[in-house]
Amino acid sequence: MQGVWWIRKESPAESRRARRAAARAEENCVEFAKRRLGFEADEKQRLVLESTARRGILNCTRQWGKSTVAAVKAIHHAYTIPGSLVLVASPSGRQSGEFLHKVCELLSTAGVRGRGDGYNELSVRFPNGSRIVGLPGVDGTGRGFSSVSLMIIDEASRVEDRMYRALRPMLAVGGGELWLLSTPNQKRGFFYEIWEHGGPAWMKVRAPATECARIRQEFLEEEVAEHGEDEFRREYLCEFLDSGEAVFDRGLLERAMDDEVKQLEL
Repeated sequence: MQGVWWIRKESPAESRRARRAAARAEENCVEFAKRRLGFEADEKQRLVLESTARRGILNCTRQWGKSTVAAVKAIHHAYTIPGSLVLVASPSGRQSGEFLHKVCELLSTAGVRGRGDGYNELSVRFPNGSRIVGLPGVDGTGRGFSSVSLMIIDEASRVEDRMYRALRPMLAVGGGELWLLSTPNQKRGFFYEIWEHGGPAWMKVRAPATECARIRQEFLEEEVAEHGEDEFRREYLCEFLDSGEAVFDRGLLERAMDDEVKQLEL
């Protein structure tokens, strides 16, 4: 086990050295991921890991590494900020569990055994008091946490708006960061609205499969033939598509809107 991971409270000098080491790690999350966790990021993944944005949204192809990048970011955050709470939400408990499993796999690469916090079934506690807690996709069970330092919503395009509304207030007191990650779904819901209209406060990263060297062209051709063009465009080209139930295309309606047109007064 690599002792550099654990912050030991033995003397003021050691505490100062630990704080300086943490500060150095915080300055270079990419190098931290490579040296400690065995994860070498590609160009776009580096943008996410190096970002200091308080709001981020990842619209990425399947198998790009969204969850892995977010898990690295969560571990780095928990390690460098003692006593911090990282909250992970997803559409289901199984998916949150998979995220926590990925966290534990990365920790094991660093020679660290993940342990629960003793309160939450899906959790990892760090010796510096930080925690990473996973939530199931149920509105009622997502309440009760406060002073969240970092919130990650995985498969966000499949998370219900009411759950998103229930989670956001947990960021209020601590001024926590919020990152959304997903492949696209339909042209509705908070993930779509933020991607299209979120404004400059959001760091936006789009990564289609055609720009990911790890995904073979032959495989993409198979996926088009197997699932059809619409599904392929959503899952691999990061495009939001209508469900086909609406009379008018959502994008067409948005382009037709003109804020300068005044309402007719009768």
